[in-house]
Amino acid sequence: MKTHYQILIVGGGTGGIMTAANLLCKNKSLDIGLIEPVDTHYYQPAWTLVGAGAYDMKKTARPMASVMPKGVNWVKDFATKLDPDNNTIGTKNTGDLTYDYLVMSPGLVMEPSMIDGLPEALTKNNVCTNYMDPEKTWDVLRNFKGGNALFTQPTTPIKCGGAPQKIAYLTADYFKKNKINGNVIFATPGSVIFGVKKIADTLNDVIAHYGIHFRPHYAPIKIDSDNQTVTFKWVNPTDNQCVVNENNGLNEKLSGESFIELPYDMLHLAPPQQAPKFVKESPLANATGWLDVDHHTLQHNKYSNVFGVGDVAGLPTAKTGAAIRKQVPIVTDNIIHLIESEKLGHKSYNGYSSCPLVTGYGKMVLAEFDYDQNFIPDPKLKQMLVFDSSKEHWRLWMLKKYGLPHLYWNKMLKGQEV
Repeated sequence: MKTHYQILIVGGGTGGIMTAANLLCKNKSLDIGLIEPVDTHYYQPAWTLVGAGAYDMKKTARPMASVMPKGVNWVKDFATKLDPDNNTIGTKNTGDLTYDYLVMSPGLVMEPSMIDGLPEALTKNNVCTNYMDPEKTWDVLRNFKGGNALFTQPTTPIKCGGAPQKIAYLTADYFKKNKINGNVIFATPGSVIFGVKKIADTLNDVIAHYGIHFRPHYAPIKIDSDNQTVTFKWVNPTDNQCVVNENNGLNEKLSGESFIELPYDMLHLAPPQQAPKFVKESPLANATGWLDVDHHTLQHNKYSNVFGVGDVAGLPTAKTGAAIRKQVPIVTDNIIHLIESEKLGHKSYNGYSSCPLVTGYGKMVLAEFDYDQNFIPDPKLKQMLVFDSSKEHWRLWMLKKYGLPHLYWNKMLKGQEV
């Protein structure tokens, strides 16, 4: 059985598959192994639409074997231990594997237990999350009878930072279209609705249009699913005094100086998220547990033959498939150059990420930005007759529902740089 690879990739998600395919596009003779235990590959960006009844969950899934690039040796196993000093990875069933170059792209893991009461709450029929079961979200939404529909997110980094608010907008639109009497509340630990001002201006208009109750500086710390309440900690660093209007129709209550209780009839949240345990406990992790890579080369800061792609990477940008689309060519270029000349290539990652912010059925805003939160829209959007992607547009909805899935399955996963 083969135990050594020229290039070993951990993870068969977007980053791992695209990296393997892109490397083979550049050099078909490369010896590549890819460690991935699961049989199904999901197009997760569509799960927001699944949760709103606007996309078929079955269309988001394909057999892993169908997306695995030809020429890659699929090691169907779990990575369990990283020993970069000896260029070795331990696996659950296959034993130790060694490599010349390692690409880490195992994604992240959901950690509901980091919020008191969340694991129990997720078993209830009015608590849901698109991150784990978007079909349940749709069930909860269409069975909603009125009251508080509460949407929130944790203080940890999360994949697709805009996802918790997208489903809030779709819910508000669903209520409006179906004449359902409900209070939509979006509570976030953040200080603004979005970090890019031009996008935030549009989203603040969307919030006003729907009458959504926006609650910044609200960090969820406890869920009492028997009494259907969420306790938030007020986390405004510039103002320790939280003031709550207890007569706003939401039955919001202040508990002490810095805790707020909010009742819900429907609750959707992004669970807390972390790097996988075998990464957190390895020499490859930074102080917060994420992969410690250079922000521009994506090379590990200590181990020069290790690179990181995607959600596991400790980068100060949004964890999205769009970010991976721009990260992969940097990593593959660097690995090819190291093999050929023992030097890195000249490409540099600028922190590009993108968040397709669905703001209602048939409407979307496209946030594209870099490390400095500059708004950097793709010039190709003009070919779609979209001249300002910071504004809501139906053509962007069509891009989200039809264009991006096609790009994903037929271009990105084939290793094409787009």
